[in-house]
Amino acid sequence: MRGCMLFVVGLTVGVAIQAVAAQNMTPNRGLIGLNHVGLAVPNLNEAITYYTKTLGFPEAFRSLDEKGEPRLVYVHITRNTFVELQPGKPGAPAMINHLGIQVEKMEPVIEMFKKRGVNVTDSRVSPTKAVLANITDPYMTRIELAELVPESQHYQAIQKWH
Repeated sequence: MRGCMLFVVGLTVGVAIQAVAAQNMTPNRGLIGLNHVGLAVPNLNEAITYYTKTLGFPEAFRSLDEKGEPRLVYVHITRNTFVELQPGKPGAPAMINHLGIQVEKMEPVIEMFKKRGVNVTDSRVSPTKAVLANITDPYMTRIELAELVPESQHYQAIQKWH
């Protein structure tokens, strides 16, 4: 009986250690997934109309500048995935401005990337109330890390999704 009990305890401890070790080996701890793609568009109003009316993607929220003009407009693709539309240069083609990756907690993710030698900015709170940091990859693509705290417009839009 004692031998059987020791076997079960040993087996349980071994499985627990393997589970913890496997969790710690996850290469990108704290990353939830792709949250949005940011597009700079030559005509913001036309783009909003196209994405909301033609494609049927509902507007999630917008952030206005000091003049009351939209600095960005988010449209839902799915509950947790958006396209971020930003004003671009008139007459220029639309272009991808950045990729937005949602993170659980910003500071541990920043530290993870710094340990890997990545050029990552310190975190800041955006006008949308999300906690943001930026990475620039070797090809000059901006990768925006976003912690969506309950006060953020992103988080609130996700919660209102129907």
